[in-house]
Amino acid sequence: MNFPSELKYTKDHEWLRIEGSVGTIGVTDYAQGELGDVIYLDLKEGVTVKAHESVGTIEAVKTVSDLYSPVSGKVTAVNSALNDAPETVNKDPYGEGWLVKIELSDLAEANSLLGVEEYKKLIGQ
Repeated sequence: MNFPSELKYTKDHEWLRIEGSVGTIGVTDYAQGELGDVIYLDLKEGVTVKAHESVGTIEAVKTVSDLYSPVSGKVTAVNSALNDAPETVNKDPYGEGWLVKIELSDLAEANSLLGVEEYKKLIGQ
């Protein structure tokens, strides 16, 4: 499994990449593997959320799960390419399979997220 070291991770298996004041959020390689084949995503654009609030749902063959924002802010974009190709989440979870972009309201919140080594311990890697 792949876990890029420049990302921050959550206990709910989301990742966060920060560029300036914008965060890109997706699900980890571990999460997509546990979910199985992703078949549908319902992502919320334009909403303001607090950390750990839902930004949508991800539906896979095995289950439907909420997606949680690791940080507070406004969802400024959703990956609409996933509407036609939700399986991209399985094939490229850290690249083309990103889910939403969020304008962070408090950059310091990211400090409470897990680093790559902490995340690997969480999932037993």
